Order: sequence, then C-alpha cells, then structure tokens
Amino acid sequence: MLESNKDSAKLDAMKRIVGMIAKGKNASELFPAVVKNVASKNIEIKKLVYVYLVRYAEEQQDLALLSISTFQRALKDPNQLIRASALRVLSSIRVPIIVPIMMLAIKEASADLSPYVRKNAAHAIQKLYSLDPEQKEMLIEVIEKLLKDKSTLVAGSVVMAFEEVCPDRIDLIHKNYRKLCNLLVDVEEWGQVVIIHMLTRYARTQFVSPWKEGDELEDNGKNFYESDDDQKEKTDKKKKPYTMDPDHRLLIRNTKPLLQSRNAAVVMAVAQLYWHISPKSEAGIISKSLVRLLRSNREVQYIVLQNIATMSIQRKGMFEPYLKSFYVRSTDPTMIKTLKLEILTNLANEANISTLLREFQTYVKSQDKQFAAATIQTIGRCATNILEVTDTCLNGLVCLLSNRDEIVVAESVVVIKKLLQMQPAQHGEIIKHMAKLLDSITVPVARASILWLIGENCERVPKIAPDVLRKMAKSFTSEDDLVKLQILNLGAKLYLTNSKQTKLLTQYILNLGKYDQNYDIRDRTRFIRQLIVPNVKSGALSKYAKKIFLAQKPAPLLESPFKDRDHFQLGTLSHTLNIKATGYLELSNWPEVAPDPSVRNVEVIELAKEWTPAGKAKQENSAKKFYSESEEEEDSSDSSSDSESESGSESGEQGESGEEGDSNEDSSEDSSSEQDSESGRESGLENKRTAKRNSKAKGKSDSEDGEKENEKSKTSDSSNDESSSIEDSSSDSESESEPESESESRRVTKEKEKKTKQDRTPLTKDVSLLDLDDFNPVSTPVALPTPALSPSLMADLEGLHLSTSSSVISVSTPAFVPTKTHVLLHRMSGKGLAAHYFFPRQPCIFGDKMVSIQITLNNTTDRKIENIHIGEKKLPIGMKMHVFNPIDSLEPEGSITVSMGIDFCDSTQTASFQLCTKDDCFNVNIQPPVGELLLPVAMSEKDFKKEQGVLTGMNETSAVIIAAPQNFTPSVIFQKVVNVANVGAVPSGQDNIHRFAAKTVHSGSLMLVTVELKEGSTAQLIINTEKTVIGSVLLRELKPVLSQG
Repeated sequence: MLESNKDSAKLDAMKRIVGMIAKGKNASELFPAVVKNVASKNIEIKKLVYVYLVRYAEEQQDLALLSISTFQRALKDPNQLIRASALRVLSSIRVPIIVPIMMLAIKEASADLSPYVRKNAAHAIQKLYSLDPEQKEMLIEVIEKLLKDKSTLVAGSVVMAFEEVCPDRIDLIHKNYRKLCNLLVDVEEWGQVVIIHMLTRYARTQFVSPWKEGDELEDNGKNFYESDDDQKEKTDKKKKPYTMDPDHRLLIRNTKPLLQSRNAAVVMAVAQLYWHISPKSEAGIISKSLVRLLRSNREVQYIVLQNIATMSIQRKGMFEPYLKSFYVRSTDPTMIKTLKLEILTNLANEANISTLLREFQTYVKSQDKQFAAATIQTIGRCATNILEVTDTCLNGLVCLLSNRDEIVVAESVVVIKKLLQMQPAQHGEIIKHMAKLLDSITVPVARASILWLIGENCERVPKIAPDVLRKMAKSFTSEDDLVKLQILNLGAKLYLTNSKQTKLLTQYILNLGKYDQNYDIRDRTRFIRQLIVPNVKSGALSKYAKKIFLAQKPAPLLESPFKDRDHFQLGTLSHTLNIKATGYLELSNWPEVAPDPSVRNVEVIELAKEWTPAGKAKQENSAKKFYSESEEEEDSSDSSSDSESESGSESGEQGESGEEGDSNEDSSEDSSSEQDSESGRESGLENKRTAKRNSKAKGKSDSEDGEKENEKSKTSDSSNDESSSIEDSSSDSESESEPESESESRRVTKEKEKKTKQDRTPLTKDVSLLDLDDFNPVSTPVALPTPALSPSLMADLEGLHLSTSSSVISVSTPAFVPTKTHVLLHRMSGKGLAAHYFFPRQPCIFGDKMVSIQITLNNTTDRKIENIHIGEKKLPIGMKMHVFNPIDSLEPEGSITVSMGIDFCDSTQTASFQLCTKDDCFNVNIQPPVGELLLPVAMSEKDFKKEQGVLTGMNETSAVIIAAPQNFTPSVIFQKVVNVANVGAVPSGQDNIHRFAAKTVHSGSLMLVTVELKEGSTAQLIINTEKTVIGSVLLRELKPVLSQG
C-alpha cells in the first residue's frame, strides 16, 4: 500500500502503521518504505510520516541520514506543523556528524513566526546538548533569545531547556522574571511545573528570607536550611524590619490561583514553592489543596502524603484541621496506609490523642499484617512523644500480647521492650507476664526481645530469670541465631549476678555455643567465656565484666523516618527516594543581603506596545493614558508601600492583555471600545485615590497589601457590575466632562464604604475546587483561594474595586467551652424548682444577633411541677428575648435542659424576667459576662494587623501585666484568654506575640486581643475594638486572670 500511486491507499497504510506504534507493536522494519514518502505532496501523509520518523529515527540512523536533505527542505515548508515535525526528526537523528546542521536549524526555528515551531526549537536544544555538550555557549544564546519570547506556548519549553543546559545562569532570568510570573497562569500545565520549580530556585538566590527572627519552625529551633552558625550570625546582626520585595510578592500572588489546578503536579509545585519561599504565616493556604489531592489515584496520593509527612513534622498546625482526612480507609494499599499512619503520628498531641488511639485500636485488627505491625509501632511512638498517655499505651500493648495473631504479638513485644527501657523500675509485672509468653511466641525477634528484657532486669525478677534460662538451654540447638545470641547474653548476665544458681547452666550453654554451626555464635561464646569465667589467661577486662554487661543502656529514640528529608526540595525525586538523584539542583540558602532588584526592571512602554492587538488604536490610546498615570503615581509617592509599586509595574508589563480580558468579560458585544476606555479612566482614577489613601495609612506591611489583592480579585464580580452600570449611564452622553465622571465614581465609592461599615458580613464567594464537603472551613484561618483569573485581567479589575471589607474573616468554632454554670433560681427560692444556666458558645438558632443560653431545670420536690414557662419580661430598651416552649410537667427528681436566645445589644445589662409554674412566678435575671457577648472569628495574621491598624486611637485600650514567666507560656495564655472570652486564636509569626480575634454577636464589630510578652516577667495586653465600653470591661476581666499564677 505504501508503494501505491494513490494517496488514499498510502494514507490508509500510514494510519495503520501509526496505530501499530500506539499499541506498542514494533514497526521498525517498515522504515525504508515509510521514509520514501517523506517527500509526499499530500500534507496528511507527510504529517504521519514525520510521526513515524520521530519514533524510529534514532534506531535507523543510517537510513534517516539518506533523507536529511528532505528534512532541511521541510524546514522551509509553509505549513508550521511540517516545519516543527522536520525539526523534531532532525534532532532525533543522534549522529555527531549532523550537529552543525541541527545547530543551524535550531537558530532558524528560534526566529520562526510560529510559536509552535519555536517551542519545538526549545525541545531540540536539550537533545542537541545531550549529543554534543561543547555547543553549550551557542545554545545559551538561543535560550536567551527564546526567554524573551512572549508566547505562553514557548515559555515552559524554553525554561526546561534552560534547566537542562545552564541552570546556573540566573542572569538570563532577571529581565524575564516578571514576564514569566505574569504568564504563569496561561502556560500549559507541564510548563507551569517547570517554571515554578525554576522560579523557586531563583527566589532563594535573589530575595532575603521572609522567615523573620523569632519565627522559627514549631519543632525546630533554627530556620529551614540554615545551620546553627548562620542562625547565630543572624541574631548578632540586628537588621531593619523586614519588608518583602515586590517581585517576591508578585511570584507568591501569581502562583496562588494555580492551587486550584486540575493537575496534581501543578498543585504540588505551588505547594513546594509556598513551603520554601513564602512567609510562614501564609504557607498554611496550601494544606487544603494538598488534602484535596488525596482523592486522586494511589500514585498521586503516595507522593502527596510523603510531602505532607515531611511538612507535618515541622508545622503541625497546618494539617491539624484536616486530621480526619488522614484516617485510613480499608481500600487503601499498604504504602498509603503506612504514610497516613506516619502523618497521624506527627499530628498527635494532648488534645487529639484519645481520638487517635481509638482509631489505632481498629487498625490493629486489620487483616493487613504489615499495616497492623506498623500501627503498633505508631502507638509506641505516640507513647514516647506524649508522656500523658505512655501508661495507657503500655497497658494496651500488654493486652495485645494475648492476641491470636503471632505478628501482632511479636511487634507488641518489640515496642514494649523499647517503652520499658524508658522506665524499667515501674513495670516488673509486665516483664513477668512476657516471660510466660516465651512458651507460645515463635517469632525470633519477639523471643529475642523478651530474653533481652529479662537479662537487663534479672535482678528485679530473681526467681523467674534462672528458670527462663533453663528452658532456653533445652531448646538452644533448635533456636534461631538471633535468639541464641540473646540466650548467651542472658546466661552471662545471670552468671555475674546469680552464679550460685546458674553457674553450671551457663557453662552448659557456652559449651553448646562453642560447637554451633554459625561462626558469630562461636565467636560470641569464646568472647563471653574469656570475659566472665576467671582463669590464668584472663585479662584486665574480667574485673569489669559486670559493668560491661549490666551497664545502663540509653532508651531508643523512636523518630520519624521523614525527619531528615527536609534538606531535599519538596516534590522532587530526591525527596521521594531520600537520596540525591542525578540532575537534582539544591536550593541555596537565603542571601543575607538581597542582590540589586533593578536588574529585573524592563522598559514598560515597549512591552505595552508589543502586547497591543492589531487594529485597536482607540484601546491603545486609553491604555497608554491609564498606565502612564499609574507610573506618575509611582514616581510621585516614594513613601507608598512595596506592593503599590509592584502593582504599578505589573500592570505596566501586562499591557493591553488586561484590556482584552476585560472586554471578553463583558456580556454585551456592542459596547466594546467606548466601555473599555471608560473603564480604563475609572480604573486609573480609582487607583490614584487608592494610592493616596495608602500613602497616608500607617504600619501597613506589604504582606497586607498582598492580601488586599486577594480581596480585590474576590470582589471583582460585584465591582464589575457597578462599573458597567456607570458605563451604561454615561454611554448616552459621551461628551460628558471628565470631572463629572470622577465625582460620580467618588460618590459610588463613598456609598459603598458606608454600606461596608454598617454590615461587615463577608461577600459571597465563588464555589471553587477546594470547597469540599468534608472539610470544616471555619476551623482554620486559611484564606480562600482567588479565582483563577489571568494576572492581566486581575490588574484591570483592580481599579474597579470599591469595597474595603475583608472576605477572609469568618466565624469559627469555639476554641473552648467552659462548663461553669450560673444559678438562675435557687431551689429554696423556687419552692423546689431549681434553675441553672450556662453559655454553650454556639451561634444562636433563634437569631444571628442573639446569644445562645442553655437552662437546666430541676425538680427537687417529691411532686410533679406543671406548666413551667417564661412570664412577664422586664427588658431594657432594644433588648430582645426568644423564650423556650412551655414545659407541661416535670417529674419528681426530674431534670430538663432547654435553649433560649437573648439579644443583649452588645452590653452587659441584666435581662430580667419571670420564670413561672402553674402556681407561682419567680423573678429571675441573667447578666452575661462580657466574654460571652462575642463569637470567635478565624482570620490570618495579615488581616489582623490590617484591622488593628484601623482600630487605633480611641478604639485601643491597653494595660501592663506582671506575672511569673511560667504563666506566659503559649498554652497557659491561650487557656486563660479563651476561658474568659469566646475568642479565636490567630496564627502568629512571632513567639512573643499572641493574637485572638472575635466579633460582637449583635453588631458584628471586631474585637482584637493582643498579648505581647516583654523582657522579664511583664506583658502588654492590648484590645482594639469600636465598642470601647466592651473593650475596657474585657480588659478589666482579662488583666487579673493573666496576672495570677
């Protein structure tokens, strides 16, 4: 068919051949017949021939070389697919003689008008470099040229070539850094992974560490990837406060939307970038994305769990909210089960250990014996790490010794042996129990462990030890080598401590060992005989035999196998294998002083021109005006924050692409250029006003501005609607003057800000891939991911942002619910009816402005009390109450709990009312503690600082606290504060500052509590809130609690 004159027959033949290749069948013998058709005029045949040649050119090099002139001609073909395929075939012929031809072809292809051909040129660079490394310098020139390419199709491939050929030439990246950050969202997934890994390495060389002093890892005293000496130098040299480089922030912000990617490799790449280069307070955002990946196939789960295991050792708090996601499923393969066990062990603490131990009890009964054994080891590690449950775990393991399964019993013995080494004096009974099991246990490791334990504690069990040795002497010849060695050791120890009973027995065992088949046992026998049995030839060591054999052994350290993997970059093959793989590029340490950031500056106007689409002159004019305004603003306000200048430069770089994205977003087609120019003007004016406001604001860090960027992207939908309504109203009168449109925009902004102050509820968020059902989103202050918009579109939408409310502050579950009850009605006053109430600290089901109260009614009489209900209410103005339904009857000695809600209007005024029965009415009242008028909120450290910056002056009250240093530990402070007030803990990047946040139930006003530890035994308590009365009352209540021991 390939020899046929008809193109249809040839095409059919080529389809069949390519189909064979796709199925994995060998079609190399057809090479001569296929290569003849490379010059076919039919474009479809030509494409399929090139597909075949790319596959077999490397195997049939001689035949491929015969057609090299045809490939060279094809490089000039008008069809881009043919040009690209010819280059691919040419680079697949791995013969040194054609290196110059390949080099020339790559240079020509790198300047091709088609981005697809340029992409293939980048792929060919790697092949040529592996064939002839001497071409490196010429290839670097081509890479430098391709790095300047603005096509998203080329970006990933050229960065891959850069990583293969010259990963150390960081200088090539400087000018292209911002462009790569901005293109990242639109690059194909494979390219995103490559670029993110390269930019991670770049960031570690060009920016200073965002991990502030005192912001160490939870379990590690020194910073990640830093030695003790480096840490000491950092401490010695006190530097000015850290401000994040705008380019550093740009990278972190532009990779954030990719956490929603459908590709697990992209999510993993972003996660490792956040782990290695973002501030620790922001790294928590990756935990939800990584947990989402656990729903993928088992291969993806394995890699993700390995990385989570490494992270969870150093920062437990990141994954604690998702503890249940790591519970083992019966369908999980053993490798996944083992990794989940590892993570659960790392996350175990005093609060959740009881839940985990119940879970482990189920795992021990698993049919998967390897997993059951791993679970027992996990219980042992939990027992050593959390001293409160050591005895519980030990008792549980002793119970497992009666298990029918031999493997479970053996593993339990080994773990008990390790635990008993930590406190042997207290557990003589357990050792006796284990000695009895020697008759039934057959697993060598378990038998050896029991013998070692008895030998170590032979003086504590003087009656049992000699009898065990007698039994072992009988079965010595049939025992495993490991057990024989421990029998010899036991005999030696008993000979030294109880020679009267065991002298002859030990000599008998030594004689058996002397003629054993294993040379290790024969050597050990000779050594022990010379050491413990005194004779003429005995050396000086014989005097110290007892000290040698019965020396105090250090308890074994049960450590995580992932403890030492943190020196490898997460998500790499080296991290997975725990050895340095070929081609692995190590992350460098953060520089002490950041290199000159100006090397990344580029000409903004040139870029804007290049990005402008053809045929849109009107858009170009408006874009120039818009971006020049933002540049003027940038030059004029040197005091503005880092991210301000960053957003200016970013928007300049992105040029006209933002305008394109914006016009695509519009639903109507007939309002294209006018609307774009109008929105451009409004965006510019809004940006100008925003910049002026920001330059006046105090204490705003650049990380806060980064968070503000997130808010802007989230509120873009609503602000877009508003801006389009303004455009519609102004489109009828296009001759309207610019000052009028400016005043219109300002009026809308003021109205929006007023609305925001009245109602602080977060805006409705789009449902994203990360919002999964089984997560509790309110339990952790993780910022929700931004919608996956292109950076250019985000920059355009930035100007339309009108709202200042934070969309990442949400009500969370209470950190602590006090069990203290208050007397509502004493049984003496209530003629046998007693009533107590307490605050469950839950949102009230009767109204979102009400405080939930639970009342327990007790009948202490010997008769039935009927018709219990709420009578007359005497409430202050504005206060509201939702009463419980009447209770028909309450039996003698009976008890019932009912719920009610009271709106206290954010005050501690007393709510007075009557509690009535069928016969009597009793006056009662409820006065709420100030801490119960709050609901805890989850918020990030950046949001806390931003809100605190707003609530200063009259809205701030503070006091100095003096107490003993032991009262200022994080756990003590946390317990004391949440005991007094229903507040939520805010993650803090500094060890000496503890932050708590809540909002008032009635008005939703924020209540921010800060405990800042000073030198010595003093601390400063600061409360920021609009409700100054409640703030001062809360300060009065917290101060004595924090001061007392």
